[in-house]
Amino acid sequence: MAALVKRVGLGTRPLLPVVQAWDLDARRWVRALRRSPVKVLFPSGEVVERKLDPGKQPRKAAAEASPREQRQKQQIQGPASQTPSTWEESGLRYDKAFPGDKRLSSVMTIVKSRPFREKQGKILLEGRRLIADALKAGAVPQIFFFSRLEYIKELPIEKLKGVSLIKVKFEDIKDWSDLVTPQGIMGIFAKPDHVKMTYPETQLRHTLPISLICDNLRDPGNLGTILRSAAGAGCSKVLLTKGCVDAWEPKVLRAGMGAHFQVPIINNLDWEAVPDHLPTDTRVYVADNCGLYVQAQAQRSNKASDYGWVRDQRPLKFHEYEEEDLESGASQCWLPELEVQSYDSDWTEAPAAVVIGGETHGVSLESLQLAESTGGGRLLIPVVPGVDSLNSAMAASILLFEGKRQLRVRDGC
Repeated sequence: MAALVKRVGLGTRPLLPVVQAWDLDARRWVRALRRSPVKVLFPSGEVVERKLDPGKQPRKAAAEASPREQRQKQQIQGPASQTPSTWEESGLRYDKAFPGDKRLSSVMTIVKSRPFREKQGKILLEGRRLIADALKAGAVPQIFFFSRLEYIKELPIEKLKGVSLIKVKFEDIKDWSDLVTPQGIMGIFAKPDHVKMTYPETQLRHTLPISLICDNLRDPGNLGTILRSAAGAGCSKVLLTKGCVDAWEPKVLRAGMGAHFQVPIINNLDWEAVPDHLPTDTRVYVADNCGLYVQAQAQRSNKASDYGWVRDQRPLKFHEYEEEDLESGASQCWLPELEVQSYDSDWTEAPAAVVIGGETHGVSLESLQLAESTGGGRLLIPVVPGVDSLNSAMAASILLFEGKRQLRVRDGC
């Protein structure tokens, strides 16, 4: 019987351990200590409310609010500013070009071709400094292609309203860039109008009554250097006749180093329209850099090649002009008779315009006729006999800064 009772006692033993009541209370108390209660209720019945820190919010509420909702809430609660102070606050948006995007290639096809560039009225500017100078002068941007957002943030916010901003890979910019070291940003601008441009105040204050006329300049590097010299000397304007390289060609822009936005440039002019862009009392002078021995030769011959403005081959217009005169029995002295004077003689007593010819064909007959009609002459830059000629950009720099020197001496500066 005793064994049966013992066996029954073993069978009725509970399978799970019995938890004492005091043990449950202790565990609840520990969990309560780990929490951050809003109210604390003591056994005596006293209730104490816990005050949260002003900058602290419940953990649940913070978790439920998404980052986007938090930013929106901060923008709503933040003080409203009168004008946007940062790029993000201005509401500007940009597109990201994905593989296969043709916008960059299609625009570059236009701005790289002079006929398309003139037809569409667009130009290409590369580099942050050149773009900044263009914006400061009042050039109108249309599209910006950039590889890093920081390049766009450096530009004035008010100038970017309504402009298409497209982020592309740096490799794509490098493929279309004309720079040795691309800077990661390209701007497509409307072709600037010299009448609507705002040139630097310092440039306007130092402008001289000297204009520059480019005749048959076809080398982009030479023209860009000439524009830099014109801006540095304080030239009032630069006129480019038909036959010159486009002033807004990328290579000319690169060589100009921002001079395009410091001095007015009037492009693609007919010779008949040149006097309309000059003061009425302007005297036109043609640059001559072929040496003193040319004067002695010119006295014995009237051929254009002996005057130095034709190097390798006489232009067709000279040849036809000479044939017509010979057939009519006119005198062989068919070239305009211009006084030859040294470049350092006083030729700035009246507003002056200097004609610089290209190195291949030299100056045209129209420029000589214009110089004769305005009472101008030929400015001789002496070089050692046997030397063909000076570089066109060098000759232009010598004459422009000599004119500046003469004006400073006359003004007592």
